[in-house]
Amino acid sequence: MINLLIILAEVSLVIIISLSLILLVDRSSKLLMKYSVFKLTDRQIKNLRRNITGLLLLVGAVLCILIVGVNGFLIYQGQDLQKYTLNLIGQIPAGFWVTLGIGIAQSIGAVIVAAIALKILKYTLKVVSNRAKNIERSTADDDIIEAFFHSLYQRIKWGIWLWVIISCVLFLQFPAIISEYLSIALRIYLITAVGLLILKAVASIVDIFDALTTKYSSSDNWLKFYDRLQHLIPFLKRCLEFLIYVCIATLVVQQVQLIANLSDFGLRIIKIIAMIFLSQVIFEVIYLIAEEIVFKEQNLTDIQRSRRLTLIPLFRSLLQYLIYFTVGVSILYTLDINPTPILAGAGIVGIAIGLGAQALINDIVSGFFILFENYYLVGDYIEAGKAEEKVVEGVVEAIELRTTRIRHPNGQLQIIRNGEMGSITNYSKEYIFAVVEVAVPYNSNLVDVYQIIESVGQQLNANYPDVLEATQIDGVESLGESNLLLRTLTKVKPGKHLQIQRILRKNFMDTLLREGILLPASRESSED
Repeated sequence: MINLLIILAEVSLVIIISLSLILLVDRSSKLLMKYSVFKLTDRQIKNLRRNITGLLLLVGAVLCILIVGVNGFLIYQGQDLQKYTLNLIGQIPAGFWVTLGIGIAQSIGAVIVAAIALKILKYTLKVVSNRAKNIERSTADDDIIEAFFHSLYQRIKWGIWLWVIISCVLFLQFPAIISEYLSIALRIYLITAVGLLILKAVASIVDIFDALTTKYSSSDNWLKFYDRLQHLIPFLKRCLEFLIYVCIATLVVQQVQLIANLSDFGLRIIKIIAMIFLSQVIFEVIYLIAEEIVFKEQNLTDIQRSRRLTLIPLFRSLLQYLIYFTVGVSILYTLDINPTPILAGAGIVGIAIGLGAQALINDIVSGFFILFENYYLVGDYIEAGKAEEKVVEGVVEAIELRTTRIRHPNGQLQIIRNGEMGSITNYSKEYIFAVVEVAVPYNSNLVDVYQIIESVGQQLNANYPDVLEATQIDGVESLGESNLLLRTLTKVKPGKHLQIQRILRKNFMDTLLREGILLPASRESSED
């Protein structure tokens, strides 16, 4: 009877331990589904819980069978299970039980301390979160602040529980290798958690800084230039994000001895990211300063302004190439690559390509001649093209080394290679004539018509500052089947001829109709 009770006690102990572990797994799976620390779906967590529970049940069943089998074999051999069990327990050193008891007590104490610390931490972070929401409400979203502190609490929470597990392993005197690997896992977790928190904090700080700078910027302080540099904020956030990720990876690699030497590459990548960001900032700041210096003078003539508008994009392109070339060479040095052979090879390849890329060289040379011989400037209205090709016309928006960008009056942007500009007609040099042809009947009194046209031209000259001189009548241009075609010239500022032509046509028509002179279909054209 006693043997049977001993077997039942041993089997019951295995069942209780197995059920306790199964309960712990079930509780842990619910926490995982609630907080999703490892980015697992609910289905994945349920499958993992089911597999671990099945494994625990299998191990428990096997142990129960082994207990029954071993004890049955001992009874078959005539052994007294009570004495045999007591002898086994007696062989265990007395100090083991004392150490086990102290370890269990210390483990329970660590769990209690961790639970109390988490309660205090949760309350403290809640207070700090509420105070942070009340500071400069217009610059930060309450949801962002709350999400940040919630994330902070979760990461600290899991870090504390990992520390508790390591402490329990040390208290219960498990093999040293277990605590060593758990310590590495804890350090990796803390590095990752802190890095991700820093990433969120930096993003929030940058957004707050952006909002505050935009709010307090005005034309009276140096923040007035911030609008010109604000487009760098997304680039700054991306660079900081990559920088933090690289730092996290570098610190994690340093924790693993087998691959610790690879951490040197992380430092180089950090330097490269910093150089790329600083180069972009330097480029934008120098370009901004150059624009401010060039256009600082208020009393600029139209020609001076056009010349400066022409040179600024060219300066931007040259500055961009120079900075990118410098950064490229610096990156090669950072990677311990000697750039001299590469540059020498690039020079040889450049010569070979240049011999075959004559069109490109022609475009660049033509661009230099256009700039230095002042064929046209940004803002000029021009016509250009070869005789056998389509002629392009419009306002020059940009002159680059290889191409010229021209905006047609209809709105389309025309990009023409400098080598294909052909003959150029510039309507923006000093002055231009707005040419309007007026058709009048044969029976009209030309003296009266001339007086009407001159009167309209004088009114236009008085009302529009773009008109330099009153309208002149060039005379009869041609004799039609039913009308005479009169040609008029109005001297206007460069590039204003199209606008004045439209105004003149309307004024001529309204005035001649009002004077009782019939207007048949008319034909107008414009010449330089």
